[in-house]
Amino acid sequence: MTANAAERVQHEGLRAKIMSAEQAASFIKDGMNVGISGFTGAGYPKAVPAALAKQMEEAHERGEQFTIGMLTGASTAADCDGVLAQAKGVHFRTPFQSDPTLRNSINAGEVNYVDMHLSHVEQQVRFGFYGKMDVALIEITGILPDGRIIPSMGVGTNNEWMKAADKIILEVNSRQHILLEGMHDIHPDIGTPPNRKPIPLEKPDGRIGSPYFDIDLSKVVAVVVTDLPDRNSKFADPDENSKRIASQIIDFFSHEVKAGRLPANLLPLQSGVGNVANAVLAGLQDSPFENLYGYTEVLQDGMLDLILNGKMVSASATALSFSPEALQRFNDNIESLRSKIILRPQEVTNHPELIRRLGVIGMNAMIEADIFGNVNSTHVMGTRMMNGIGGSGDFTRNAFWSFFVSPSVAKDGKISCIVPMVSHHDHTEHDVMFIVTEQGMADLRGKAPRQRAKLIIENCAHPDYRDMLRDYLDRAEKAGGLHTPHMLNEALSWHQRFVETGDMRVK
Repeated sequence: MTANAAERVQHEGLRAKIMSAEQAASFIKDGMNVGISGFTGAGYPKAVPAALAKQMEEAHERGEQFTIGMLTGASTAADCDGVLAQAKGVHFRTPFQSDPTLRNSINAGEVNYVDMHLSHVEQQVRFGFYGKMDVALIEITGILPDGRIIPSMGVGTNNEWMKAADKIILEVNSRQHILLEGMHDIHPDIGTPPNRKPIPLEKPDGRIGSPYFDIDLSKVVAVVVTDLPDRNSKFADPDENSKRIASQIIDFFSHEVKAGRLPANLLPLQSGVGNVANAVLAGLQDSPFENLYGYTEVLQDGMLDLILNGKMVSASATALSFSPEALQRFNDNIESLRSKIILRPQEVTNHPELIRRLGVIGMNAMIEADIFGNVNSTHVMGTRMMNGIGGSGDFTRNAFWSFFVSPSVAKDGKISCIVPMVSHHDHTEHDVMFIVTEQGMADLRGKAPRQRAKLIIENCAHPDYRDMLRDYLDRAEKAGGLHTPHMLNEALSWHQRFVETGDMRVK
């Protein structure tokens, strides 16, 4: 046993269960459902998935079947989702992913993928919607002498996986900073109807649970000690389009504060994953707003820097997903950050009642929006899954304000992100309040469908597509059906034109 193992695995009984990743992977058999930790590239196991993928490949070479049902908190990375998909070892996957190899398998029909709201995951597992949970494979930071578990940089669904599973495999990652201890707030599961109790969180930085996972130690069959990094993807520097989107949102905040509809320190902020969303947070650095609060799923570079620079008081999330540079800033300042960052189970961070009661401002990215305010955030050209809805629906439906952001065009202008009708509906017009592109912002609150259409076309669409959208709306109005004018024979013709020619524009 190494010094790292002795330091991180302090429980005598669990020290006796330390073994290789290959030995641990042997507990996972064909057809099992495996609950795997991980949320947006944070806190996922690295060693056991690689060993399991190798065992799957060897079984397939022998002509044997070996696949699993894989449930996570959200996305993992190439060394988890990717290697298992490459090994043709996943027959079922939920609730969110972002790995290219797995995505290709899903879109090829090789993996049955259930895309779902993240706030629903734990409850549905609790009720057995996906069958029995056989194994929980969870990355952690350490094990205390009394058996309490120090969570890692991603909490997600880990608490539920370890309660529901018959067996538990723990990957103790010494790369995770030991001072993560104390940052977590693990609220016990919220129960099931009709005996469910309210979650007693009254402010974004409140604490209502324990810093530790308290698990049934008799379920632990293997402990694997690792020293491997999370998927720390580098964020692109904000481009001009991202800066324009950010400045419009910040200007709007200033307007609403002056109008008395928003407090001077705004309301708790939620930001989806990605470069544009991160740019909005970066834009707040030079804004007049102080004493901000974050209440989000994933804490990224922009929100971390707001805390480090004193702009944000604290942030609540379920995972920390940083670039390599931001991770270094986090580790360098972890002593002061321990009282300012709180990591919770996703069943709490994404809970609709809490989002509504706290008055969260939700900001998420989209693939496309239509002229009436419906948003597609998951499917390319209506059929090909990108990543999944994640928590964007939890926040959009329940937020005080819901923003969707995107550049107005993609693929060098060949795709308009504003279309007559979205090719897949994730967020309906009833939930979407603001659409923002680099062209401008459409405030859809209190607007009827035709009013929304005119605002979105004039404010958000790229000039190359504005006349086409005006023409579509004008002819649809003349065709009748004046509440939500559409021509069904043309509504998706832009997408079909792109599929056939590689360009939505009429040549």
